[in-house]
Amino acid sequence: MRRLPAEWEPQSGILLTWPHQATDWAERLDEVEPLYAELAALISRFEPVLIVCHNAEQAETVRARALDAGTAPERLRLALAPSNDTWARDHGPIGVLDGGDHPLLIDFRFNGWGGKYPAGLDDHISRTLADQATFGRCELERSALVLEGGAIESDGQGSLLMVRRTLIDPHRNPEWSPAEIEQELAMRLGARHLLWLEHGAISGDDTDGHIDTLARFCAPDCICYSRCEDPADADFAELNAMEAELRALRDPQGRPYRLVALPTPSPQHDEEGRRLPAGYANFLILNGAVIVPTYADPADERALAILADCFPGREILGLDCRPLIHQGGSLHCISMQLTQGVLPEAG
Repeated sequence: MRRLPAEWEPQSGILLTWPHQATDWAERLDEVEPLYAELAALISRFEPVLIVCHNAEQAETVRARALDAGTAPERLRLALAPSNDTWARDHGPIGVLDGGDHPLLIDFRFNGWGGKYPAGLDDHISRTLADQATFGRCELERSALVLEGGAIESDGQGSLLMVRRTLIDPHRNPEWSPAEIEQELAMRLGARHLLWLEHGAISGDDTDGHIDTLARFCAPDCICYSRCEDPADADFAELNAMEAELRALRDPQGRPYRLVALPTPSPQHDEEGRRLPAGYANFLILNGAVIVPTYADPADERALAILADCFPGREILGLDCRPLIHQGGSLHCISMQLTQGVLPEAG
C-alpha cells in the first residue's frame, strides 16, 4: 500500500530551483540569490541540498555562491534543467513510500497555477532530472492530474488536508470530476481520509489558497494554522471561516484535531502598495530542524516559540523571507523535500 510521508519523516534531501535572469526574479536577483545561498547553507547542516540550475554557466555561479555562504560541500548537489520559475514545491516530484519503505516519485502536471504563468519548462523538470539519474534508481511515475505540492498536507497516515478550489478547478483539471480527483489521490498517494476546506486565503497569494500558506500538520493529531485577530484586516473573514472549518474536522477515528494558532505578521506591501503574502505557516521541516520564514516583524519571535513547542527536539531557525514574498510565495513554496531513499548516497 502506498503512503505519502509526513514532512517530519526522514528525508534524503531538499530540492531547490535557483532563480535566473529569465525568471520573474530578474529585477530582484541581488536580493533573492543571497537568500537562496543562505537557505542552502542552512539545509546542508542537516541534509543534502539538490539545486536545479538553468544551465551549466549558472551552475558554476551557484556552486560558488552556495559554498561562499557556508554550504557543506559534501552535501551540495547540482543538476541542470531549464526553468520558467523557481517554485520547487509546485513543480517538483512528490515522493511516496510504496509497499512499506520503497520510495517512488509521482510527477503530477504543473500548469502555472491554472494557466496564470508560463510553466512548460517547469513541468518537465522532474522528468529531466530523472533522465539524468539524479534520483538514482527511484522510479518517476507520471500522473495526468494537475497537482501542486503546496496544495496538499499529509499526516503520513493517509490523511490529506486541502483547499478544494486548488484542485477541483476548471483551470487546472477541467475534465476531472471531484470523484475522479479523489480516486487519483487515493491511487497515487495512498490518500484514504480527505479533509477538504472551502475557506482560507491570504492577500497576495496567487495560488488560489495553497494549504501550505494556511494550515500544516505538525503531528498526526495536530494542525497549526494562520489566525488573524484584527477584524479590520482584509484577511480576517477568510481566515476566521477557515478556523471554524478546522475546528469541525475529525481524524479517521472521529476525534477533533489539536489546533495551534500562529500569529499573522503585520501587513507587508511592495513599492506599489500591493499587499504581499507574509505568513508563518510556510515553514520547512528538515531532518532535525524547522526553518521558519520571518519578516522583521514583532510577531516573528512569537511564531518561532510556538513552532518550537510544536516540534520538540528540532532546532528552530528563522530565515528572513521578505525578498520571497514579492513574487507571491515564501520559504516552503520554493523547496521540496525528497523522501528517504530518493537521492543516491554521495559517492
